[in-house]
Amino acid sequence: MIKRLLETDKKLVLKFAVSLFLTILFTFVFVGATSYAASSETSTSVSTNTGNGDTSSGDNAGTSDTDTTTKPGEYLDNSSESVGRDPGSSVLQEVIGVDASQPLEIIILLTLIALLPSMLIMMTCFARIVIVLGFLRSAMQTQNTPPNMVLTGLALFLTIFIMAPVFGEINEIAYQPYANEQIDTKEALERASVPLKRFMLKQTTNDDLEFFIGLAKEDIPEGGLSDEYKENDLSLTVIIPSFMIGELKRAFQMGFMIFLPFLIIDIVVGSTLMSMGMMMLPPAMISMPFKILIFVLADGWTLMIGSIVSSYNL
Repeated sequence: MIKRLLETDKKLVLKFAVSLFLTILFTFVFVGATSYAASSETSTSVSTNTGNGDTSSGDNAGTSDTDTTTKPGEYLDNSSESVGRDPGSSVLQEVIGVDASQPLEIIILLTLIALLPSMLIMMTCFARIVIVLGFLRSAMQTQNTPPNMVLTGLALFLTIFIMAPVFGEINEIAYQPYANEQIDTKEALERASVPLKRFMLKQTTNDDLEFFIGLAKEDIPEGGLSDEYKENDLSLTVIIPSFMIGELKRAFQMGFMIFLPFLIIDIVVGSTLMSMGMMMLPPAMISMPFKILIFVLADGWTLMIGSIVSSYNL
């Protein structure tokens, strides 16, 4: 296969090899430059602190010098305002308890940033809204109208509208204290997970929770799944998949209800064409204008958006 590819598309293989080599080269240059910058900053801070120590010792005899050497990964601000930040700690150490070197920390953080949008989407109402809007477009048989970009944008802004109270609470109890350096990263994440957990539990049934608790081989308390147990003892690894399954169920139920009136229109148009002997005329071509007309006359978009928002019991 490689021989055949070399014989037919030599230019394509050459372009791929050059692009791969440049990518690897740029990666090594970026990591090396980051490491060099970190080491130069460390050496500068060490020399500065050493000079200050010598001056103070010359002026004030008998005063003991303190070691203010800054190591890679340390916070440069070690004042009393930095609450909960120990010297030598880093973002990764605060979150997962691992203090990595700076280049490795940058790579891991970039990976987490790339995965963060999908993680947040599955913990909000975005999935249900997109699926319901997709069912609506399929039921109307309008193919790519509205286009995917329009449906995704509408779903995104509806998600912001529905999740606004949750995001506001996260900003108040987690982000603002973290921005003011009153709490560390780990505590900020724990505080931010509380409103999200409360929102997801409100949309999740006990049956879904018990299903995933059983898959995790955890014991269900004798008194059942009380609200206190779900908020304090259940982990996000159980709540998030339970919430996702519940969102898929509700989205498909709403999709079925959307399909029913349009299915009736298809049946009426198909039977009418059969009775008139127009068997060669596609029923979808005739029924689609009637679907659009009825949807517009019934103010379908307002009814659809209102049903989606009210389904979250805000």
